[in-house]
Amino acid sequence: MSTVPPYRVGLIVPSSNVTMETEVPALLRAYEAAAGVAFTFHGARMRMKKVTAEALLAMDREGAACAAYLADAQCDVQAYACLVAVMVQGPRAHEAVAERLHASAAESGWAAPIVTSAGALVDEIRAAGYARVALVAPYVPELTRIVVSYIEASAGVEVVDAISLSVSDNCEVGRLPQQDLVDLSATRLDVRRADAVVLSSCVQMPSLRALQPAEARVGLPCLSAAAATTRSILRALQLDPAIPGFGSFLARPAAPVPSYDALATRPREVTR
Repeated sequence: MSTVPPYRVGLIVPSSNVTMETEVPALLRAYEAAAGVAFTFHGARMRMKKVTAEALLAMDREGAACAAYLADAQCDVQAYACLVAVMVQGPRAHEAVAERLHASAAESGWAAPIVTSAGALVDEIRAAGYARVALVAPYVPELTRIVVSYIEASAGVEVVDAISLSVSDNCEVGRLPQQDLVDLSATRLDVRRADAVVLSSCVQMPSLRALQPAEARVGLPCLSAAAATTRSILRALQLDPAIPGFGSFLARPAAPVPSYDALATRPREVTR
């Protein structure tokens, strides 16, 4: 058992989100077993029940307060875990959101690095070298088109196909069966020109148990917004982001992602 102190991971999530607080810890527990480090998890919530552009923007305004609360807990990294709330603000909006939350944490006296799920998804796609992806989204088609445009503009990749599940109730998104994602990727999603599949482009739509089965069915790396966020959390902590046991995307060794460099300084020196 490690005698060094655990890394404190702060999660800023929509009030109706239940998936980030299950999938991110599950991945980091697997990382603990492989790497011999430890993590604890600490949450702050922003009010949101319906996945509409108006509700997402209203929720986003609560993010800075949440960052301040998690700074009080002296978290070593904070993850802003709502992808589409950032993407509706325009290409590369995750950079401004991260800066705003970082400033709020710093003002509270603990300037931890900030990861956003939107930024993590586009940066991890780019770092993996995928030029073309196909994706599944739980959103209504209008929001899915925003996600597609954001990924293409911010990551410089082509989205060759996208499926919208048209579920606007965020609690219902969290109950969607993971096996359906495996079947969708293999039967309905056009992956013929894709380098990888974004099996869940939403941090609320569960997909962790589907990543390996879907990869086996379609023969391509399968990732999710939650998986990308977890890799970026590890990068922000200056740890190798490779996580075994969940498919080839998560098992990949480190590759540089420059966009986090400016916010990657830890608030204190910790001997680990």
